Amino acid sequence: MMAQLQQGGPDEKEKTTALKDLLSRIDLDELMKKDEPPLEFPDTLEGFEYIFNEKGQLRHIKTGEPFVFNYREDLHRWNQKRYEALGEIITKYIYELLQNECHLKKVILPVDAIESEPKSFIFMSEDALVNPDKLLVLIHGNGVVRAGQWARRLIINEDLDSGTQIPYIKRAIEEGYGVIVLNPNENYIEVEKTKAQIQLSSDISDEPAEKRERKDKIQKETKKRRDFYEKYRNPQKEKETMQIYIRMIQREAEVKNRVTAVALTDSVHNVWHQEVGKTIREWMRENCCNWVSSSEPLDTSVESMLPDCPRVSAGTERHELTSWKSFPSVFKFFSEAIKAKNSLVKPTPTRRSHRIKYEEF
Repeated sequence: MMAQLQQGGPDEKEKTTALKDLLSRIDLDELMKKDEPPLEFPDTLEGFEYIFNEKGQLRHIKTGEPFVFNYREDLHRWNQKRYEALGEIITKYIYELLQNECHLKKVILPVDAIESEPKSFIFMSEDALVNPDKLLVLIHGNGVVRAGQWARRLIINEDLDSGTQIPYIKRAIEEGYGVIVLNPNENYIEVEKTKAQIQLSSDISDEPAEKRERKDKIQKETKKRRDFYEKYRNPQKEKETMQIYIRMIQREAEVKNRVTAVALTDSVHNVWHQEVGKTIREWMRENCCNWVSSSEPLDTSVESMLPDCPRVSAGTERHELTSWKSFPSVFKFFSEAIKAKNSLVKPTPTRRSHRIKYEEF
């Protein structure tokens, strides 16, 4: 009797079988759509009843309270979509700040694009292409962030200083840099699938067959994961879409000759997965530094198993805060690299095992 109770008797097995049969006949997509309210949200910050205060913090217009994610209890997907809708509004808000507060201009890419092809854009200071001394190029990480952002979570829950690139831009302009703000996550447009577009997507490539097959396999696996996630978080989506990528160019030799220093902030790159050759690895060891999330004090050397570039602590264990916490050290690194290049001496500011003191900051 005891063994039967522990393992579940015949009645329990019959109930389990019946339940499985019932679940197999339920259309989960339709069920989620019926349970979920319409995905209709405001298209302005004021419509959400939020505003950025004088400290750059997102606060409710009436209560002054921070943003609340769980606006509706037990409706995680709906709350997530509301959060994403707010994020899209904030992206446009940051674009306006780049133009109006940082005085950057919006530039359409590719510069030689014809009217019908997909386009993206970046932001540049007026002297970006003519500054005779130095140029700062800002590149955000992957995900939902766009030009001018480090982390949407920080912008919404902390403030604009920690979550955007604006402090970097203002500091760079003050120090005489030209500035370019790239937008690498805005590298495709999404359109509804048609038979004609599906046929056009299978274009002919000059790449070796083995390399092309490997790339196609990676793209298919990525799309499968993305579609599964999208189906979960957006059950009301009815249309199938496809991505049309914007033209890109690789200029390894030119980059290596013209770039003086690269600061990474908790970068997730992997030289073994990105077909990086020996010359690039050597160049990275000499010209790059990665400020990683760590419990160690700022600029303390952190060991790495990868043969790419030195790693030092960003002074925080939170990944999304590494760009903000390492802010003074990054500009110190750039300054030393420029001085070293001008004196024809290789910089070594990233190979220290002790904490660097920056009293001037």
